[in-house]
Amino acid sequence: MKVFVNIISYFFVLLFVYAAISKLMDFEAFQVQLAQSPLLSAYANFISLALIIIELIIAVLLCINRARLLGLYASFGLMIAFTVYIYLILNYSDFVPCSCGGILEKLGWTEHLFFNIGCIVLSAIAIFILKNTAKTERKRFQYALVLIIIAIGSSSLVIGLFLSSEHIIKKENNFTRRFPPHPIDRPSYLDLKTNSFYFAGQNGDTIYLGNKSAPLIMGTVMPNFNGIKIDTLKLDDMTLPFREVKLQVDYPYYSLSDGNVPAVFQGKFPDKMAKLVMKDHAYFSRMVMVTPYKSIFRGQSTLTGENIMGLLSTLPNTQISFNTTFLEKQIDGVFDTDGAFIRDPKAKKIIYTYFYRNEYRVLDSTLSFSGKGKTIDTISKAQLKLATLKDGTTKMSAPPLKVNIDQAAYDGLLFNESNLRGKHESAEMWKEAKIIDVYHYPTGDYRYSFYVHHNKQEKMRSMLVTKKYFYALRENRLIKYQRMR
Repeated sequence: MKVFVNIISYFFVLLFVYAAISKLMDFEAFQVQLAQSPLLSAYANFISLALIIIELIIAVLLCINRARLLGLYASFGLMIAFTVYIYLILNYSDFVPCSCGGILEKLGWTEHLFFNIGCIVLSAIAIFILKNTAKTERKRFQYALVLIIIAIGSSSLVIGLFLSSEHIIKKENNFTRRFPPHPIDRPSYLDLKTNSFYFAGQNGDTIYLGNKSAPLIMGTVMPNFNGIKIDTLKLDDMTLPFREVKLQVDYPYYSLSDGNVPAVFQGKFPDKMAKLVMKDHAYFSRMVMVTPYKSIFRGQSTLTGENIMGLLSTLPNTQISFNTTFLEKQIDGVFDTDGAFIRDPKAKKIIYTYFYRNEYRVLDSTLSFSGKGKTIDTISKAQLKLATLKDGTTKMSAPPLKVNIDQAAYDGLLFNESNLRGKHESAEMWKEAKIIDVYHYPTGDYRYSFYVHHNKQEKMRSMLVTKKYFYALRENRLIKYQRMR
């Protein structure tokens, strides 16, 4: 019997020493792998070190005769913890990551689960054999009770860490990203022949494109993704001093606007003639079509010069209203509140994401505040250096730290292109891909992240999301990815 106990003990010594050394030899990769765990991401730094230390301590205890019982109890508890972890991965995780490497790298998660259960049984048997001197039922009951207490304690610890980590990752993220396998996949490519197209709207999986070089050109890409159809739109007043005309489509309605004039034209397909509905009422730097006859824009207050949000209504007549409190001033109310805003075509919401801080804010179609959330980075205040010139104008005196770059939204999900590298992330990967973070903006939860890879020097410059697909513009190509989540 003692031979059996020795075999079990040295089996665990081999298992734990090998596991600990494997982790130490590629510690950075181990930390990254643990950070991508859907259960323990928030505690990757602590657990990665603690686990190696615990495995080595248990191995030492198992090699000492007087401490072997304690080592077996610890082995039992650790294998219980591993087993509960795998059970949670398989049944309660948002996604199932790749299984770990090392001596068991060929096993999947289910095989790992059965292996761990076998180890639990072996350690329990070894404990009872080692204490076979117990002559009474009471003593044997005490040993069984200790095992039950250890099992409950180990399980509770893992479950507690899981629940706490989930809360931290989704609500109080410490800048640890989750990268589930293949959230977008199966790309298809369409050559647009030019890199001047931009996303102007969608109707299901029919995509509408505007053109910066030829503002009255509209491209239409049908769901079959076989080519692009070109149409030329018209304006009923071509005498205005246009500088930057922007097309937006909410089929069958569309608008063309230029905030420098300022002027807004609206039309309804199949009529390709857009009619002037607003001129000289308010200058704006950005405008988003919310409903057929309503658009939300960002302009500057004539009183303070700070950025404010406005609502343009063109039916039954042209009316403009403002929300002067939606954008929160931190420094000057202009540079610090700069950002981009996009429309969720399914939820009919506008999401405004600041460029220089970790926050997005939500508007409804009446210009009313509907909520806000945080991006997972830690830049809560815009890091800007400003200088006031002799003529009274304010300029940036140093390059700013840009936090968020570009966004898309669909059905309550905000897709945000981040400019900051998170914990345990490869610097090399940041040279090879764009990073997209996904949030459920009605609740403020962070969901997951994924890469959109470059093609040599060609990088994604814009994105759009539909129910089934993730679209990206990269140089002169439109790429359609299947959404797997």
